[in-house]
Amino acid sequence: MLHAAGLGEQIVARFAHRPAAAAVAQLLSKGLRCPPTTSLGRWFDASAGLLDVRQASAYEGQAAMLLEALGTNADALAAAQPLEPAAPHWLPLSAQGVLDPLPLLTHLAQETQAARGAAFFHAALANGLARWVAQAAAQSGVRTVALGGGCFLNHLLTSLLLPLLAKQGLTVLQARQAPPNDGAISLGQAWVALCTMQAGD
Repeated sequence: MLHAAGLGEQIVARFAHRPAAAAVAQLLSKGLRCPPTTSLGRWFDASAGLLDVRQASAYEGQAAMLLEALGTNADALAAAQPLEPAAPHWLPLSAQGVLDPLPLLTHLAQETQAARGAAFFHAALANGLARWVAQAAAQSGVRTVALGGGCFLNHLLTSLLLPLLAKQGLTVLQARQAPPNDGAISLGQAWVALCTMQAGD
């Protein structure tokens, strides 16, 4: 994220205690072995790193869970409100339906209070996703939305997003009997296999 935001010179300074920091900065500057990702989970990882919540995860989702716990603090949520996390410029949305995380993450790179930054991140993300869904719904005519992916194990994000979608009159589907993340992939695969077998009959 620092590299993408033109702040690559901060990588070594911020992560000096990481032996690979200089090598990573060099790989990024040369565009080597660093394929881009569209995963929302990486936004959580980047935010946690920038806020110094967690710079290296010991297990899947660790940084995101710590970020959620910090952001759930009532005082942190209140402190984030005057900064207007709902303003569209934190997560600009293109006409093609692409959210740009760089303004938000660049702001977090300058945040000095981790809890406030975590709350701000969740509020801004919920607002950005709501605008993204509204645009997609208007363009497609689809009025039912399914919340899927590991990020919707995050109760804070989900609780902030649901009322925003309700205001748009959308029907929202949530995982109930199986998790919304990779834990339910095998269930989906079994369903596809069953449908394929039935279609073959």
